[in-house]
Amino acid sequence: MKYDSQNFKETLVMDFLVEDRFRFLRHFLFLIFFFLLIYNARFWHWYSGVYQYYILFFVYVLLIAMVYINIYVLVPFFFFKTRYLTYFILLIILVVVGLNSIGYCFDTFFSKFRVINIRREGEKGGMYEGLLMCIPIILTTTTMKLLQKWIKDSQRITELNSLTLRMELNELRNQINPHFLFNMLNNVKALIRTDPEKATTVIMKLSEFLRYQLYENGEEKTLLTSEIDFLSNFINLEKIRREDLSVDILVDIDKKTMNSIFIPPNIFTTFVENAVKHSVDISGEGHYIKIDIEMEDQKLHFKCINSKNSDFPVSDKNYGGLGLVNIKRRLELLYQNTHELEIISTDKEYIVNLIIPV
Repeated sequence: MKYDSQNFKETLVMDFLVEDRFRFLRHFLFLIFFFLLIYNARFWHWYSGVYQYYILFFVYVLLIAMVYINIYVLVPFFFFKTRYLTYFILLIILVVVGLNSIGYCFDTFFSKFRVINIRREGEKGGMYEGLLMCIPIILTTTTMKLLQKWIKDSQRITELNSLTLRMELNELRNQINPHFLFNMLNNVKALIRTDPEKATTVIMKLSEFLRYQLYENGEEKTLLTSEIDFLSNFINLEKIRREDLSVDILVDIDKKTMNSIFIPPNIFTTFVENAVKHSVDISGEGHYIKIDIEMEDQKLHFKCINSKNSDFPVSDKNYGGLGLVNIKRRLELLYQNTHELEIISTDKEYIVNLIIPV
Protein backbone atom coordinates (compact mmCIF):
# COMPACT_ATOMS: atom_id res chain seq x y z
CA MET A 1 0.00 0.00 0.00
CA LYS A 2 2.90 2.33 0.84
CA TYR A 3 4.46 1.62 -2.56
CA ASP A 4 1.14 2.27 -4.34
CA SER A 5 0.74 5.58 -2.49
CA GLN A 6 4.26 6.66 -3.39
CA ASN A 7 3.77 5.63 -7.01
CA PHE A 8 0.49 7.57 -7.12
CA LYS A 9 2.21 10.70 -5.81
CA GLU A 10 5.03 10.40 -8.34
CA THR A 11 2.52 9.96 -11.16
CA LEU A 12 0.50 12.94 -9.94
CA VAL A 13 3.61 15.15 -9.85
CA MET A 14 4.62 14.12 -13.38
CA ASP A 15 1.09 14.65 -14.67
CA PHE A 16 1.02 18.11 -13.08
CA LEU A 17 4.28 19.02 -14.83
CA VAL A 18 3.36 17.84 -18.34
CA GLU A 19 -0.41 17.37 -18.73
CA ASP A 20 -2.28 20.10 -20.61
CA ARG A 21 -5.18 19.99 -18.17
CA PHE A 22 -2.89 21.41 -15.46
CA ARG A 23 -1.38 24.08 -17.69
CA PHE A 24 -3.46 26.98 -16.37
CA LEU A 25 -2.85 25.95 -12.76
CA ARG A 26 0.91 25.63 -13.38
CA HIS A 27 1.12 29.15 -14.80
CA PHE A 28 -1.16 30.59 -12.15
CA LEU A 29 0.94 29.19 -9.29
CA PHE A 30 4.14 30.37 -10.97
CA LEU A 31 2.80 33.92 -11.40
CA ILE A 32 1.71 34.04 -7.76
CA PHE A 33 5.10 32.76 -6.58
CA PHE A 34 6.96 35.25 -8.78
CA PHE A 35 4.81 38.12 -7.52
CA LEU A 36 5.51 37.21 -3.88
CA LEU A 37 9.21 37.14 -4.65
CA ILE A 38 9.12 40.65 -6.16
CA TYR A 39 6.81 41.88 -3.41
CA ASN A 40 9.37 40.96 -0.73
CA ALA A 41 12.09 43.03 -2.42
CA ARG A 42 12.95 46.51 -0.99
CA PHE A 43 13.29 48.70 -4.07
CA TRP A 44 9.62 49.61 -4.53
CA HIS A 45 9.30 50.88 -0.93
CA TRP A 46 11.65 53.78 -1.77
CA TYR A 47 8.96 55.54 -3.73
CA SER A 48 6.15 57.60 -2.39
CA GLY A 49 2.43 56.95 -2.31
CA VAL A 50 0.68 55.04 -5.05
CA TYR A 51 3.81 55.13 -7.22
CA GLN A 52 5.21 52.31 -5.11
CA TYR A 53 2.64 50.01 -6.70
CA TYR A 54 3.27 51.40 -10.18
CA ILE A 55 6.94 50.56 -9.73
CA LEU A 56 6.08 47.09 -8.40
CA PHE A 57 3.69 46.34 -11.29
CA PHE A 58 6.12 47.67 -13.90
CA VAL A 59 9.05 45.53 -12.69
CA TYR A 60 6.82 42.49 -12.28
CA VAL A 61 5.43 42.72 -15.84
CA LEU A 62 8.85 43.28 -17.39
CA LEU A 63 10.47 40.35 -15.55
CA ILE A 64 7.54 38.08 -16.38
CA ALA A 65 7.96 39.04 -20.03
CA MET A 66 11.64 38.05 -19.80
CA VAL A 67 10.71 34.71 -18.25
CA TYR A 68 8.15 33.88 -20.95
CA ILE A 69 10.48 34.95 -23.74
CA ASN A 70 12.94 32.44 -22.31
CA ILE A 71 10.29 29.71 -22.00
CA TYR A 72 8.61 30.06 -25.40
CA VAL A 73 11.37 31.46 -27.62
CA LEU A 74 14.89 30.85 -26.37
CA VAL A 75 14.42 27.35 -24.90
CA PRO A 76 12.45 25.67 -27.76
CA PHE A 77 14.24 27.38 -30.65
CA PHE A 78 17.79 27.28 -29.34
CA PHE A 79 18.28 25.14 -26.22
CA PHE A 80 16.20 22.16 -27.37
CA LYS A 81 17.89 22.31 -30.76
CA THR A 82 21.29 21.90 -29.04
CA ARG A 83 22.37 25.45 -29.93
CA TYR A 84 23.57 25.93 -26.37
CA LEU A 85 26.14 28.68 -26.95
CA THR A 86 23.62 30.77 -28.90
CA TYR A 87 21.05 30.18 -26.18
CA PHE A 88 23.28 31.41 -23.34
CA ILE A 89 24.46 34.43 -25.32
CA LEU A 90 20.85 35.42 -26.09
CA LEU A 91 19.84 34.79 -22.49
CA ILE A 92 22.59 37.10 -21.22
CA ILE A 93 21.53 39.76 -23.75
CA LEU A 94 17.92 39.39 -22.63
CA VAL A 95 18.84 39.84 -18.96
CA VAL A 96 21.14 42.80 -19.62
CA VAL A 97 18.58 44.55 -21.84
CA GLY A 98 15.82 43.88 -19.31
CA LEU A 99 17.78 45.20 -16.33
CA ASN A 100 18.98 48.28 -18.19
CA SER A 101 15.44 48.99 -19.39
CA ILE A 102 14.23 48.88 -15.80
CA GLY A 103 17.06 51.17 -14.68
CA TYR A 104 16.41 53.61 -17.52
CA CYS A 105 12.69 53.82 -16.75
CA PHE A 106 13.41 54.39 -13.07
CA ASP A 107 15.73 57.31 -13.86
CA THR A 108 13.53 58.81 -16.59
CA PHE A 109 9.94 58.37 -15.35
CA PHE A 110 10.02 57.62 -11.62
CA SER A 111 13.02 59.57 -10.24
CA LYS A 112 10.92 62.53 -9.04
CA PHE A 113 8.75 60.21 -6.93
CA ARG A 114 11.73 58.84 -5.06
CA VAL A 115 11.77 59.38 -1.30
CA ILE A 116 14.31 62.14 -0.60
CA ASN A 117 16.02 60.67 2.47
CA ILE A 118 17.15 57.52 0.60
CA ARG A 119 20.61 57.64 -0.96
CA ARG A 120 20.74 56.80 -4.64
CA GLU A 121 23.51 54.25 -4.16
CA GLY A 122 21.50 52.44 -1.51
CA GLU A 123 18.43 52.52 -3.70
CA LYS A 124 20.23 51.21 -6.72
CA GLY A 125 21.86 48.45 -4.72
CA GLY A 126 18.52 47.48 -3.23
CA MET A 127 16.85 47.46 -6.64
CA TYR A 128 19.47 45.22 -8.15
CA GLU A 129 19.38 43.03 -5.07
CA GLY A 130 15.68 42.46 -5.66
CA LEU A 131 16.14 41.95 -9.37
CA LEU A 132 19.06 39.56 -9.06
CA MET A 133 16.96 37.43 -6.73
CA CYS A 134 14.68 36.86 -9.71
CA ILE A 135 17.39 35.89 -12.22
CA PRO A 136 17.66 32.27 -10.91
CA ILE A 137 13.93 31.96 -11.57
CA ILE A 138 14.58 32.51 -15.28
CA LEU A 139 17.14 29.69 -15.29
CA THR A 140 14.81 27.52 -13.21
CA THR A 141 12.17 27.80 -15.93
CA THR A 142 14.72 26.42 -18.39
CA THR A 143 15.28 23.47 -16.07
CA MET A 144 11.52 22.93 -15.78
CA LYS A 145 11.07 22.97 -19.56
CA LEU A 146 13.91 20.49 -19.88
CA LEU A 147 12.28 18.26 -17.25
CA GLN A 148 8.94 18.47 -19.08
CA LYS A 149 10.59 17.46 -22.35
CA TRP A 150 12.39 14.56 -20.67
CA ILE A 151 9.16 13.28 -19.09
CA LYS A 152 7.25 13.53 -22.40
CA ASP A 153 10.05 11.81 -24.30
CA SER A 154 10.18 9.04 -21.68
CA GLN A 155 6.42 8.54 -21.90
CA ARG A 156 6.58 8.42 -25.70
CA ILE A 157 9.43 5.88 -25.63
CA THR A 158 7.51 3.74 -23.11
CA GLU A 159 4.39 3.91 -25.28
CA LEU A 160 6.35 2.98 -28.41
CA ASN A 161 7.97 0.03 -26.61
CA SER A 162 4.56 -1.12 -25.40
CA LEU A 163 3.11 -0.79 -28.90
CA THR A 164 6.04 -2.71 -30.39
CA LEU A 165 5.59 -5.43 -27.78
CA ARG A 166 1.88 -5.77 -28.54
CA MET A 167 2.54 -5.88 -32.28
CA GLU A 168 5.18 -8.59 -31.87
CA LEU A 169 2.92 -10.63 -29.59
CA ASN A 170 0.07 -10.37 -32.10
CA GLU A 171 2.39 -11.42 -34.90
CA LEU A 172 3.60 -14.46 -32.97
CA ARG A 173 0.06 -15.40 -32.00
CA ASN A 174 -1.11 -15.10 -35.59
CA GLN A 175 1.72 -17.41 -36.67
CA ILE A 176 0.53 -20.04 -34.20
CA ASN A 177 -3.07 -20.04 -35.41
CA PRO A 178 -2.39 -20.92 -39.10
CA HIS A 179 0.10 -23.53 -37.92
CA PHE A 180 -2.62 -25.14 -35.81
CA LEU A 181 -5.24 -25.00 -38.55
CA PHE A 182 -2.77 -26.40 -41.11
CA ASN A 183 -2.29 -29.52 -38.99
CA MET A 184 -6.02 -29.95 -38.47
CA LEU A 185 -6.78 -29.61 -42.19
CA ASN A 186 -4.19 -32.30 -42.93
CA ASN A 187 -6.09 -34.56 -40.53
CA VAL A 188 -9.34 -33.82 -42.38
CA LYS A 189 -7.67 -34.58 -45.70
CA ALA A 190 -6.56 -37.99 -44.43
CA LEU A 191 -9.99 -38.80 -43.01
CA ILE A 192 -11.84 -37.87 -46.21
CA ARG A 193 -10.05 -40.75 -47.94
CA THR A 194 -10.47 -43.30 -45.16
CA ASP A 195 -13.62 -42.32 -43.26
CA PRO A 196 -15.80 -39.56 -44.78
CA GLU A 197 -18.26 -39.72 -41.86
CA LYS A 198 -15.54 -38.97 -39.35
CA ALA A 199 -14.23 -36.25 -41.63
CA THR A 200 -17.66 -34.58 -41.43
CA THR A 201 -17.52 -34.74 -37.63
CA VAL A 202 -14.06 -33.21 -37.64
CA ILE A 203 -15.19 -30.36 -39.90
CA MET A 204 -18.05 -29.60 -37.49
CA LYS A 205 -15.61 -29.58 -34.61
CA LEU A 206 -13.34 -27.26 -36.53
CA SER A 207 -16.13 -24.68 -36.61
CA GLU A 208 -15.92 -24.60 -32.81
CA PHE A 209 -12.21 -23.89 -33.06
CA LEU A 210 -12.80 -21.04 -35.47
CA ARG A 211 -15.39 -19.61 -33.10
CA TYR A 212 -12.82 -19.76 -30.31
CA GLN A 213 -10.23 -18.07 -32.53
CA LEU A 214 -12.64 -15.23 -33.35
CA TYR A 215 -14.11 -14.54 -29.92
CA GLU A 216 -11.45 -15.73 -27.46
CA ASN A 217 -8.08 -15.71 -29.15
CA GLY A 218 -8.38 -12.07 -30.18
CA GLU A 219 -8.42 -11.01 -26.53
CA GLU A 220 -5.34 -10.33 -24.44
CA LYS A 221 -6.50 -12.84 -21.82
CA THR A 222 -8.89 -15.74 -21.77
CA LEU A 223 -10.32 -17.89 -18.99
CA LEU A 224 -8.28 -20.94 -18.05
CA THR A 225 -11.45 -23.03 -18.39
CA SER A 226 -11.86 -21.90 -22.01
CA GLU A 227 -8.28 -22.79 -22.82
CA ILE A 228 -8.64 -26.24 -21.25
CA ASP A 229 -11.87 -26.87 -23.18
CA PHE A 230 -10.08 -25.83 -26.36
CA LEU A 231 -7.23 -28.30 -25.73
CA SER A 232 -9.68 -31.05 -24.80
CA ASN A 233 -11.62 -30.58 -28.04
CA PHE A 234 -8.43 -30.61 -30.05
CA ILE A 235 -7.30 -33.89 -28.48
CA ASN A 236 -10.76 -35.39 -28.95
CA LEU A 237 -10.52 -34.57 -32.64
CA GLU A 238 -7.22 -36.39 -32.80
CA LYS A 239 -8.71 -39.39 -31.02
CA ILE A 240 -11.36 -39.65 -33.77
CA ARG A 241 -8.53 -40.30 -36.19
CA ARG A 242 -6.38 -42.36 -33.79
CA GLU A 243 -8.55 -44.59 -31.66
CA ASP A 244 -5.56 -46.17 -29.90
CA LEU A 245 -4.36 -42.83 -28.50
CA SER A 246 -4.68 -42.64 -24.71
CA VAL A 247 -5.17 -39.15 -23.27
CA ASP A 248 -5.41 -38.08 -19.62
CA ILE A 249 -6.07 -34.47 -18.66
CA LEU A 250 -5.85 -33.87 -14.93
CA VAL A 251 -6.75 -30.43 -13.58
CA ASP A 252 -6.04 -30.12 -9.86
CA ILE A 253 -7.72 -26.75 -9.37
CA ASP A 254 -11.13 -26.11 -7.86
CA LYS A 255 -13.80 -24.66 -10.13
CA LYS A 256 -14.06 -21.34 -8.27
CA THR A 257 -10.36 -20.68 -8.71
CA MET A 258 -10.40 -21.81 -12.33
CA ASN A 259 -13.15 -19.35 -13.16
CA SER A 260 -11.01 -16.50 -11.81
CA ILE A 261 -7.77 -17.34 -13.64
CA PHE A 262 -7.02 -15.58 -16.92
CA ILE A 263 -4.13 -16.53 -19.17
CA PRO A 264 -2.95 -15.53 -22.67
CA PRO A 265 -4.86 -17.56 -25.29
CA ASN A 266 -3.14 -20.51 -26.99
CA ILE A 267 -0.34 -20.52 -24.42
CA PHE A 268 -0.46 -24.34 -24.19
CA THR A 269 -1.59 -25.18 -27.72
CA THR A 270 1.85 -25.59 -29.29
CA PHE A 271 2.98 -28.05 -26.60
CA VAL A 272 -0.15 -30.16 -27.02
CA GLU A 273 0.18 -30.07 -30.82
CA ASN A 274 3.73 -31.35 -30.54
CA ALA A 275 2.64 -34.03 -28.09
CA VAL A 276 -0.01 -35.23 -30.55
CA LYS A 277 2.38 -35.12 -33.47
CA HIS A 278 5.22 -37.01 -31.79
CA SER A 279 3.18 -39.52 -29.80
CA VAL A 280 2.67 -41.70 -32.87
CA ASP A 281 4.13 -45.17 -32.35
CA ILE A 282 4.37 -47.26 -35.51
CA SER A 283 5.52 -50.31 -33.52
CA GLY A 284 1.92 -51.07 -32.59
CA GLU A 285 2.40 -50.38 -28.88
CA GLY A 286 0.09 -48.02 -27.05
CA HIS A 287 0.86 -44.32 -27.17
CA TYR A 288 -0.30 -41.69 -24.73
CA ILE A 289 -0.49 -38.05 -23.74
CA LYS A 290 -0.72 -36.94 -20.11
CA ILE A 291 -1.52 -33.34 -19.18
CA ASP A 292 -1.42 -32.04 -15.60
CA ILE A 293 -2.50 -28.53 -14.65
CA GLU A 294 -2.34 -27.23 -11.08
CA MET A 295 -1.88 -24.08 -9.00
CA GLU A 296 0.83 -23.51 -6.44
CA ASP A 297 1.94 -20.23 -4.81
CA GLN A 298 0.05 -18.06 -7.30
CA LYS A 299 1.73 -19.84 -10.18
CA LEU A 300 0.14 -22.07 -12.81
CA HIS A 301 1.97 -25.34 -13.44
CA PHE A 302 1.44 -27.02 -16.81
CA LYS A 303 2.97 -30.42 -17.50
CA CYS A 304 2.60 -32.34 -20.73
CA ILE A 305 4.07 -35.80 -21.26
CA ASN A 306 3.83 -37.75 -24.49
CA SER A 307 5.20 -41.08 -25.57
CA LYS A 308 7.58 -41.34 -28.49
CA ASN A 309 9.00 -44.11 -30.60
CA SER A 310 12.55 -44.81 -29.46
CA ASP A 311 13.30 -46.58 -32.77
CA PHE A 312 12.69 -43.35 -34.70
CA PRO A 313 14.01 -40.56 -32.47
CA VAL A 314 13.28 -36.93 -33.30
CA SER A 315 16.02 -34.49 -32.39
CA ASP A 316 15.30 -31.74 -29.89
CA LYS A 317 16.23 -29.22 -32.58
CA ASN A 318 13.39 -30.41 -34.81
CA TYR A 319 10.89 -31.02 -32.01
CA GLY A 320 8.22 -28.35 -32.26
CA GLY A 321 9.62 -26.50 -35.26
CA LEU A 322 8.37 -22.98 -35.85
CA GLY A 323 5.57 -23.31 -33.29
CA LEU A 324 7.96 -24.00 -30.41
CA VAL A 325 10.27 -21.15 -31.40
CA ASN A 326 7.30 -18.79 -31.46
CA ILE A 327 5.88 -19.87 -28.12
CA LYS A 328 9.28 -19.50 -26.45
CA ARG A 329 9.57 -15.98 -27.80
CA ARG A 330 6.01 -15.19 -26.79
CA LEU A 331 6.64 -16.39 -23.24
CA GLU A 332 9.75 -14.21 -23.05
CA LEU A 333 7.77 -11.17 -24.14
CA LEU A 334 4.86 -11.86 -21.82
CA TYR A 335 6.68 -12.91 -18.66
CA GLN A 336 10.36 -12.01 -19.16
CA ASN A 337 12.16 -13.75 -16.26
CA THR A 338 9.08 -14.66 -14.24
CA HIS A 339 8.27 -17.92 -16.05
CA GLU A 340 10.01 -21.29 -16.23
CA LEU A 341 10.05 -23.59 -19.27
CA GLU A 342 11.76 -26.95 -19.24
CA ILE A 343 11.66 -29.50 -22.07
CA ILE A 344 13.08 -32.95 -21.35
CA SER A 345 13.60 -35.65 -23.96
CA THR A 346 14.15 -39.26 -22.90
CA ASP A 347 14.23 -42.47 -24.92
CA LYS A 348 10.50 -42.99 -24.51
CA GLU A 349 8.98 -39.62 -23.58
CA TYR A 350 8.92 -35.90 -24.18
CA ILE A 351 8.21 -33.89 -21.04
CA VAL A 352 7.26 -30.22 -21.00
CA ASN A 353 7.15 -28.32 -17.70
CA LEU A 354 5.84 -24.75 -17.85
CA ILE A 355 5.30 -22.45 -14.86
CA ILE A 356 3.71 -19.02 -15.35
CA PRO A 357 2.53 -16.42 -12.81
CA VAL A 358 -1.19 -15.67 -12.67
